[in-house]
Amino acid sequence: MIEVIAWIVGGILFLLSGIHWYWAAGGSWGGEAAVPSNGKAPLFRPSKTATILVAVALALAGWFVLEANEAVESFLFSKWLLRYGGWALSVVFLLRAIGDFRWVGFFKKQIDTPFAKWDTQLHSPLCLFLGVCLVALQLLSR
Repeated sequence: MIEVIAWIVGGILFLLSGIHWYWAAGGSWGGEAAVPSNGKAPLFRPSKTATILVAVALALAGWFVLEANEAVESFLFSKWLLRYGGWALSVVFLLRAIGDFRWVGFFKKQIDTPFAKWDTQLHSPLCLFLGVCLVALQLLSR
């Protein structure tokens, strides 16, 4: 059961990494729904470098989940990090789901933009799902 959850979470993180690589390579599909806006303009314009860094971080997080739950051979992360890092990763996703109470997350105030609609329907629920799965993995693997 642990391995199945780990592969689901890792697979989602790898998929998200791939989408960021697509954007870094110049792709535009989904871009309007990926960056918060105030209704008139995006709050920021992610650089190619920032997009690549997010892609790498998501891929590393995916691999981390697989290593931490022994779905793959461990060689990249230390034993200490594998033991405790899952808690940090789960907190990141749970906090992202909750949001900043203004632009992102379940409790955002801005709700009338393409990003806000996708955030309510996909981004925040996905972050909640990942966070809960990561907590479950931490609890089940101990």
